[in-house]
Amino acid sequence: MNEEKVLIKVDNLTKHFPITRGIIFQKEVGAVQAVDKISFEIREGETLGLVGESGCGKSTTGRTILQLHRATSGKVFYNGKDLTEVSDYKMREYRRDLQIIFQDPYASLNPRMTVGSIIAEPLEVHRIGNKKERRERVKELLALVGLNPYFISRYPHEFSGGQRQRIGIARALALNPKFIVCDEPIAALDVSIQAQVVNLLEELQEEFNLTYLFIAHDLSMVRHIADRTAVMYLGKIVELADRDELYGEPLHPYAQALLSAIPIPDPARERARKRIILEGDVPSSSNPPSGCRFHPRCPIAKDICKEKEPEWREARDGHWVACHLVD
Repeated sequence: MNEEKVLIKVDNLTKHFPITRGIIFQKEVGAVQAVDKISFEIREGETLGLVGESGCGKSTTGRTILQLHRATSGKVFYNGKDLTEVSDYKMREYRRDLQIIFQDPYASLNPRMTVGSIIAEPLEVHRIGNKKERRERVKELLALVGLNPYFISRYPHEFSGGQRQRIGIARALALNPKFIVCDEPIAALDVSIQAQVVNLLEELQEEFNLTYLFIAHDLSMVRHIADRTAVMYLGKIVELADRDELYGEPLHPYAQALLSAIPIPDPARERARKRIILEGDVPSSSNPPSGCRFHPRCPIAKDICKEKEPEWREARDGHWVACHLVD
């Protein structure tokens, strides 16, 4: 991992989706605050894990970084270039360096296209090579992700979930990208296959010096693959730190509750530790609470938490947190 070079810089990134009423004259009556003023950096060659409950804005963050969703406000810098200022036409040039592996391998592959056509499509769009060269490149990519190159003429329905995800990875690698958003790439797979896919991603990262934003629910898997981990709650990043530091000593009450849910493979330690059970439901992202968004469920909330939004600050060296009550 390159400690110095920042590949992706996110600065006060916000993405709100409008809520409208009316059939003909649609009137905006509110907004879903999917991502709200988040800031972080991803260094070249590292994996940043992004964890949190369903609906907290993880996938929207990844897609907004790639400009698949245009930001409501804020900046996204790739190699110092602000992508939010780049037109849709010009973004085609950056697509070669910025790719995504989608969550659902059953929905992300066109069932009417052969595997060869699916993987070759990015090469065709960017006019790379002739037909023969593209075919050879597809075979090379299939072998790279552990699939038989002679599967090139088969269709997605002929493959298992794990094999389909490998096809999705091959497609993402076709243009030799620098940065890949892994949007819960193992969530739809059997547990026995998940480790194989994660090991493949690690091998590819080492071979091609890839940089990942790894979005997941599985906290133990994120601990395995990530260099640093960010915890997200209701559109906000509440804590970000080195993997071992975050898992060893989380500072934010939400991160503490989240990590207390990870089973420990030691019966004596598992019985001895205290589980933090959060009360209530996650509030609506279209009408978030005032102040700290976590305060209605926080076991240690004070009056200031209801009134004032906590500052995103570096509490310790490289350990960022948004909480009034952390020294």
